[in-house]
Amino acid sequence: MFERMREDIQSVFHRDPAARNAFEVITCYPGLHATWIHRVSHWLWVNEWKWLARMSSNLGRWLTGVEIHPGAKIGRRFFIDHGMGIVIGETAEIGDDVTLYHGVTLGGTSWNKGKRHPTLEDGVIVGAGAKILGPFTVGAGAKIGSNAVVTRAVPAGATAVGIPGRIIVKADDEQEAKRKAIAEKIGFDAYGVSGDMPDPVARAIGQLLDHVQAVEERLEGMCGALTALGSDYCAKDLPQLREEDFAEVKAKQGDVPS
Repeated sequence: MFERMREDIQSVFHRDPAARNAFEVITCYPGLHATWIHRVSHWLWVNEWKWLARMSSNLGRWLTGVEIHPGAKIGRRFFIDHGMGIVIGETAEIGDDVTLYHGVTLGGTSWNKGKRHPTLEDGVIVGAGAKILGPFTVGAGAKIGSNAVVTRAVPAGATAVGIPGRIIVKADDEQEAKRKAIAEKIGFDAYGVSGDMPDPVARAIGQLLDHVQAVEERLEGMCGALTALGSDYCAKDLPQLREEDFAEVKAKQGDVPS
């Protein structure tokens, strides 16, 4: 028990730079108190002291603002930052080294008995105000953005944002380099197509740039074949893209805060 408590205290120092000393952590971190109270409540629950388990859980809710059903399964080094408004349902399962911020709900979407709440694997981070609803799994190392509403499984290592939650797939470095090159070639500011932006418009533009790149490569291959057959069709110049035509687009992008 004391080893687990020491782990919990150290996890606060690892994930909260505001923590200054052990005494402060033990006395002033409601997320830590909620975790310890839940361990007692869960022990009572699995040993069939159901009412007493619910009562201790309710006491913890009054004291900390964190509501954890005593039936929920929580792993080691669980860290709740700030904590106020967190709700964790009965059949939720949480792995090791998971971090939740305030206002998070691990809820259900059904009144049927059985598994109703999500499973968070090791190392998951859930941002403030996020809602994860349903009996699915959020894979190890995944991140859930603040205020996201997630209703389907999230792969390991992925990031989910938005309402409804959507998975952000980050392009590899080679693909990003190609996009930047084609964007500069046609006079478009690559700032607007950053892979780090979860903006669906930016993703759509990125897909269009990939399509333009593929079309150019195919045309070059066709022109090479036609030239080998003695045709001069590809000698004709393509219409020029003037930079001034894109000046207004660039100016609007410049107004967007980074």
